[in-house]
Amino acid sequence: MEIRGLVFDIERFAIHDGPGIRTTLFLKGCPLACWWCHNPESIAPRSQLAFFDDKCISCGRCFEACPRGVHERLADGSRLLHREKCVACGRCTESCFAEALVLEGREMTVEEAVAELRKDAPFYESSGGGITLSGGEPMHQAAFCEAVLRACRSEGMRTALDTSGHAPWDDFASVLPHVDLVLYDFKHADPGEHLKYTGVSNELLRENLLRIDVLGIPIEIRIPIVPGVNDDAVNMERSARIISRLRNVTGVTLLPYHRLGEEKYQRIGRSYRLRDLQPPSRERMDELAAFLVSRGLQARAR
Repeated sequence: MEIRGLVFDIERFAIHDGPGIRTTLFLKGCPLACWWCHNPESIAPRSQLAFFDDKCISCGRCFEACPRGVHERLADGSRLLHREKCVACGRCTESCFAEALVLEGREMTVEEAVAELRKDAPFYESSGGGITLSGGEPMHQAAFCEAVLRACRSEGMRTALDTSGHAPWDDFASVLPHVDLVLYDFKHADPGEHLKYTGVSNELLRENLLRIDVLGIPIEIRIPIVPGVNDDAVNMERSARIISRLRNVTGVTLLPYHRLGEEKYQRIGRSYRLRDLQPPSRERMDELAAFLVSRGLQARAR
C-alpha cells in the first residue's frame, strides 16, 4: 500500500526550525490541544474547511456547489456554516473565485513530499540547513515521517524532527535513525498542569525525552513561554533540573507566546481560550533565559 501523508503547509526558507536555511513540512494531526496553539488547523487529523470572511465577495457559488447544505444564507444575507455536515469534499473551495474557502490539509505521497523538499537542496548545502518535519505532531503520521526522512537522508539532506514527544516509543524507534536533530517541545514540568493546558500528561513526553537522549541524537529543547501558565519561578526551576540531567541537549530556546494565530480559530469554527492574554515582554524573555543560563544551561530567548 502506498504511504500517504496529510500536509497542511510547506514553509520555505525557514530559519527557526533548525540550523541554516530549511524547508519545513507541516503535518496535520496532534494528540495535544494546547491553549496557546497558533496552528489550530493542525490539530484535527483530517482535512477541514476554513472560511476567510474578509475575502468573501458574496457571489453565492459555494451555496450551489455544496451537495450537503453546509453553506446556508440567512434572511439578513449573512452566512451560516454547518460544519458538522462538512466532509471536506472541496467542491465549495473549487467554486470560490476569491479563495475565501480553503481546505486545510491535502494528501501527499512520499515521492511528492520529497520532490517539494528537494527543490531547495542548494540552499541547504550553502547554509548548513536541511529539512524539518513539524506539525501538528509529525509523529502522529509516523510511517509517513519515516519514509520521507529516510528518502531525504539518502539524498544527503540534513533532517530535523520537531515533536512534542507524545507518541509510542516504537514509532520513535523507526523514525529516529533518519533524524540528525530533534527539536523537542517542553511545555510544563508539572504533569497536572501539563494535562490542564494541553489535554495530556507530560509523563510519556518526559520518558521519551530520556530515551532519545540515551541514543545520543542532538536535542534542542523548546519552551513556549506563556505568561501565567509556565513562566513562574517554580516551573522554571523544575524544568531546568529536568533538562540539566540530559547529556545531548545542544541548547534551550524560549519561544514567546504570540497571538498571530488567533484569527485562524474563527476561520475553522473554534473558540480561542487566551483572547485577553498579552505576549511576554522582551525583558521578561531575556530574564527567563538568564535564569536558565544561571542553572548551567545554554539558553536563549527568541
